[in-house]
Amino acid sequence: MGTETLAIGSVRLFRYALGSLLLLAGTALLVAHGLAWLDVEPRILRALQGGAICALGTALGAVPVLVIRRMPVAVSDTLLGFGAGVMLAATAFSLVVPGIAAAESLGLTSWGASGLISFGIMLGAFGLYLVDRRVSGASPEMLVGTPDKPVIPPRIWLFVFAIIAHNIPEGMAVGVSAGGGMPDADSLAMGIALQDVPEGLVIALVLAGAGMSRAKAFLIGAASGLVEPVFAVLCAWLVSLAEVLLPLGLALAAGAMLLVVTHEVIPESRRNGHEKLASLGLCIGFCLMMAMDTALG
Repeated sequence: MGTETLAIGSVRLFRYALGSLLLLAGTALLVAHGLAWLDVEPRILRALQGGAICALGTALGAVPVLVIRRMPVAVSDTLLGFGAGVMLAATAFSLVVPGIAAAESLGLTSWGASGLISFGIMLGAFGLYLVDRRVSGASPEMLVGTPDKPVIPPRIWLFVFAIIAHNIPEGMAVGVSAGGGMPDADSLAMGIALQDVPEGLVIALVLAGAGMSRAKAFLIGAASGLVEPVFAVLCAWLVSLAEVLLPLGLALAAGAMLLVVTHEVIPESRRNGHEKLASLGLCIGFCLMMAMDTALG
């Protein structure tokens, strides 16, 4: 009887996961068709579509939590390393290099363009550092909730909030590149969406492993990427106001993403003793994003 009940439960969970995938795919198609009917400036629309793709990648990553509750730590660390590699390559090839070119097109010398981009990188990193300090300073009482609910350790909530905050510079990158008419904007959005998949999965699995229901963990993991289309549209609109905001915006996003990778993602991927797997994942992610950016961009 126990085995039969377990089998029925597994089939039911599989149906839930399959249904969620179909629902997400159908919603994505409906949104894509709906956006085509909107009378929106093309670059803003491109930013919205790119941000929506990134959010969909996060949501798809959260789906497996409906079937599995835990992931091998080695696999999780490898996926985190992969995401770090994708973000590093996107920072270099989709943000810094185009940012320098955009600054030079405004009439700046090579030294002037490099100085502007360096200033933007430091400013973006410092801005996200302040956000990270704000999140880390939240009270444990606010993070764990009330006693009548499952108590999730504060460290888990901080990790989840950190990943959500890290989605902000990714949305910025998509919006700035789309709003500036960069030719590699689509490949950048696809690359970020690709590395968002393990992020959504990690958030959902961490919450489920801490005692949260699978459905709620899935919803939080899927919703964690919604900040990306919001900031993509906002940054695309800001870039469209003045040409000088394009290189500066690219640099701000690059600095924020650099801080994300070095301060959070890479240390988290190596925290459990799987440094070699994390490094391998990083190299694979970097090469894949580099190929997407240079060959497809």
